[in-house]
Amino acid sequence: MSSTRPTINDVAARAGVSKSLVSLAIRGSDRVSDESREAILRAADELGYRPNAAARSLADRRSRTIGVLLHDLHNPVFAQVLDGVQEIVRSHGYRTMLVTGHGDSQRERAELAALLDFQVEGLILISHRLDPALARQAARECPVVIVMRHDITGRGISTVCADDVRAGREAVEQLVSLGHSRIAHVSGGENRVAADREQGYREAMAEAGLSEHVLVEAGDFTEAGGRVAAARLLERDPGITGLVVANDLSALGAVVAAQEADRSVPSDLSIVGFDGMSLAALGSLTLTTMAQPLEEMGREAAERVFRRIDSPGARITHDQVVSSWLPRGTTAPAPG
Repeated sequence: MSSTRPTINDVAARAGVSKSLVSLAIRGSDRVSDESREAILRAADELGYRPNAAARSLADRRSRTIGVLLHDLHNPVFAQVLDGVQEIVRSHGYRTMLVTGHGDSQRERAELAALLDFQVEGLILISHRLDPALARQAARECPVVIVMRHDITGRGISTVCADDVRAGREAVEQLVSLGHSRIAHVSGGENRVAADREQGYREAMAEAGLSEHVLVEAGDFTEAGGRVAAARLLERDPGITGLVVANDLSALGAVVAAQEADRSVPSDLSIVGFDGMSLAALGSLTLTTMAQPLEEMGREAAERVFRRIDSPGARITHDQVVSSWLPRGTTAPAPG
């Protein structure tokens, strides 16, 4: 068997048609008869022919590709949003090209430039630490939808995110309803999502008449950050009975910190995260969380990209979804 990759000319010869007719058939043109299309597809299958995507993109000036930037690959939340994106992208006969900046702004810039060089037809940016100027620059070249940030606006930019202020308030309200008053917060660092969740925490504590018990420790969106910040809080105030933690990964770290401090979860200490990542529902101690509809957010983002591709003048949208209280194994009535 020859190791040479079959070409469009080989398919044409096998099917007994012209090269141009093969090209039309592969692109799904209605100018090809059913009989010719069947013969061409059969020949391509027999030969193991795969169209050259780059050449096809040059020929019709369409890449049929949606670029996706993830903040990083270590947080399962981003993967769940991506699942929703890919579901819609595939249904439109497109494919995704995935890059990640690993939390580094310079790398993020280089990866986005590479996507634009490939002539992606739309961009979905799933990141809580995105450079607004970078997003606006990309939106000059193709439709852009940002997931998880509501504060980056501009011509050609749509957004899909959760109402994080509201989610922060509800997390506190639920703990208060369980009898907790000594409720502290592990923040998620310097980013818009974390700031909104902290704002919700502070507002709800004030509304419950608990301003004197407001206690915030700087953390981040990682297990290690949550573990360190929660340990500091428990040392500063051993009377804490509730922790509202910036995200699920950080909350899992807080659970470890509680165990290391000989605090039983949830009988001594209730812990709430944010996001609703599926991994937090596994294991012997499942995490209570303010769950975002992650896959739905990915689907909505992709639908908005295609709406702009099909109708470049379509209205820019900024949509907020509601997070839901999802009680699991890390919350209980306040001790005593």
